[in-house]
Formats: sequence, structure tokens, C-alpha cells
Amino acid sequence: MKTDQFSLDSLSSNVFLTGFILLANVNISDIAEYAIKAVIGGGIWLGYKVAAGYIEKKRGRKL
Repeated sequence: MKTDQFSLDSLSSNVFLTGFILLANVNISDIAEYAIKAVIGGGIWLGYKVAAGYIEKKRGRKL
């Protein structure tokens, strides 16, 4: 059982280290810009889905 625990600890350490290295060169402004774009894109997608649902409901069909 000790081997399994060591393997799990090693895996979590490797994942943490890889994430830390990848995020080392990322600016907060880049992350904020991406988040703003994602929120705007999600809002547009949601608007299309709501409009499509409304149009289909008005026509008398179910989605």
C-alpha cells in the first residue's frame, strides 16, 4: 500500500509543478482579458439559446 500512496503523492507533485511552470509566464491582465472575452461569448451564446427557445415556443414546437 505504501507504493500506491507514494505514486499518488508523486503524481500530485508533478501536476502542481507542471501547472506552476506553465503559469509562471502568464500575466494577470492576460487572464482577465480572457475571462472578459469568455463572459461576453457566453452571454452571446445564452442570448441565442433564449431567442431560439422563444421562437420555437412561439411557433408551437418543442425543442
